[in-house]
Amino acid sequence: MEKRIQIDEVEPKAFNGMFGLEKYMQEGQLSKIHYELIKIRASQINGCAFCINMHTEEALKLGENPKRLLLLDAWWDTELYSEEEQVILKITEEVTLIHENGLTQETYQKAIELFDENYLAQIIMAVVTINAWNRIAVSTHKPLEG
Repeated sequence: MEKRIQIDEVEPKAFNGMFGLEKYMQEGQLSKIHYELIKIRASQINGCAFCINMHTEEALKLGENPKRLLLLDAWWDTELYSEEEQVILKITEEVTLIHENGLTQETYQKAIELFDENYLAQIIMAVVTINAWNRIAVSTHKPLEG
């Protein structure tokens, strides 16, 4: 892959703005495992190797079961994920693929039944945040760490 500009080097203020959003997300109610599942699943959809690598490693450090990570891209075809996680993953897919149908009423309704408004808002913001990170990394061919 050809070398491209790295936004963190050429526009550090913009990159720091993204870190502000990331910091906000990390201080919220969203569980760390939920946040990592969102990050990994959106990154799989977006084809972001940099983010898949980073967030899979983070999830493993948090004690996530490797089998769940290996099967995350087929989550709907397993019994490894709780009902809450299934809804979170569905939200992740629908918001990431917003051009298809967006967040459907069915998924939204199920989320409102399971989560309070703040938690749901943080789920949506988590999806938005990782999608922004994915777009930066994919468009600049961000090299893998370690």
